[in-house]
Amino acid sequence: MKKIFVKTNNVKNFIGLVENLQNKPKNIPKMGLVYGEPGLGKSQTALWLACKYDGIYLRCSNIMTSRVLLEEFVKEFDEIPRYLTSDNFNIVVKKLKANPQTIFIDEIDYLMNNYKTIETLRDIHDETDCPIVFVGMGLAHRKLERYKHLYDRFSEIVKFEVFSVGDLKQIFEQLAEVKITTDSIEYIHRKYNRFRQIVQLINQLEIVSKENNLNEINLEVIQQLI
Repeated sequence: MKKIFVKTNNVKNFIGLVENLQNKPKNIPKMGLVYGEPGLGKSQTALWLACKYDGIYLRCSNIMTSRVLLEEFVKEFDEIPRYLTSDNFNIVVKKLKANPQTIFIDEIDYLMNNYKTIETLRDIHDETDCPIVFVGMGLAHRKLERYKHLYDRFSEIVKFEVFSVGDLKQIFEQLAEVKITTDSIEYIHRKYNRFRQIVQLINQLEIVSKENNLNEINLEVIQQLI
């Protein structure tokens, strides 16, 4: 399988969201939300964009408190977290004011019932004017609406949609080491529509093609496999 980051329509929309946030004038809210069903590549895209734009990527967990969140931020700056939460907050603000970065907060759903942690992210945004992108599951936008004073700051929102046939064709063309016919891709689209599933299938198809000396994978082969 080729090592290429495929820029599907979802990825292009995510890139557009980040660039729009980065280009907003000072004092205009720079918070964004990317949400969608699992398996569509949200996390991989967030991590890729954090690297591309020299940003900060943090993945939430179900044990993440405001204190833990700030400690993770401080570690991103190669600093040793302080004992006092207020000191850690001040370090984060100072570092981001000196060197503004786009912040990607993944798995935001874990923080939905943690008001203080959500407020901490809002405070970081307001103090530093740095873009913050929240990445969550399919109902993340509905859950965040409960925090109206936070939700009002979301100036960019993107929903990751299930892949179209065109997206699948692009993924197979750019990743697969073996040619897959168009009618095969259309058949796959009716069965698989998650990025993880598709990557696993590509790996399986490449193994089948090598073991059977196939130059391409046609519909008959696909139907036997899935």
